[in-house]
Amino acid sequence: MSNTKYLGYYFKVNPLQPTSEILIAELGYAGFESFVETEEGVNAFIREEDWNEAILNDIHVLTSGEFSIDYSFEEIEQINWNTEWEKNFNPIVVDDICTVRAPFHEKPDTQFDIVIEPKMSFGTGHHETTHMMIQHLLKADLKDKKVLDMGCGTGVLAILSEMRGAGSIEAIDIDNWCYLNTMENVERNNCNNIKAFEGDASLLQRKKYDVVIANINRNVLLNDISVYASCLNPNGELFLSGFYSEDLNMITEECKKHNLQFINYINRNNWIAASYELK
Repeated sequence: MSNTKYLGYYFKVNPLQPTSEILIAELGYAGFESFVETEEGVNAFIREEDWNEAILNDIHVLTSGEFSIDYSFEEIEQINWNTEWEKNFNPIVVDDICTVRAPFHEKPDTQFDIVIEPKMSFGTGHHETTHMMIQHLLKADLKDKKVLDMGCGTGVLAILSEMRGAGSIEAIDIDNWCYLNTMENVERNNCNNIKAFEGDASLLQRKKYDVVIANINRNVLLNDISVYASCLNPNGELFLSGFYSEDLNMITEECKKHNLQFINYINRNNWIAASYELK
């Protein structure tokens, strides 16, 4: 188990909405990787190695004067994420088709029912990027396809891919928490076609996929798009998220360099999830 240290920030906001949504979006862009919405606001978590004393300086919602926001923070060796999860998590329903829930929630009547319990993992469905990637996958043709979930977090996108008929799925994350959590959630959802790996894009050498999913962040995507393109089969699809609308042109231009044609995108609270096809 990784001994990664985290800082936990506990925000009390007024009014609760849209303040919480704006705050989560800005914190995500600054490097915070996990969030829990509470009755008073938002709890946000960031790795100590990604933190600096000026981390909140560019969080405009804190200084806009439009909202009232107070916060405290502390260093965390490890967090009982399941306790936080159970206290604050409500099921996520995407397009009335897919539910992401915890084991203690009632079974829904949606077509796809994903049961997860995160550790310090990203990808509960609450964040805009995961929600939009689920939307893309619900429309994609995954039947018998070979799929890569890069930066898999909780494994929710890999799990949905199997539920939608993918033939084989590989899920990769650089973070030990996420790798272990993905394996647990794969087992929890009785998936048989998913293999999880701990690592980065260097694991993709000599690999080939029909569909690549990468929900990470702008800088990692820009660095690794060439790798994703090299391991896509002809006419393969690439789904990217983890960046803002103002970054879409930059991402698309990098994709063009590697024969990836822009198809469409979804926008949710200024976050983008875009799809491309290898030509």
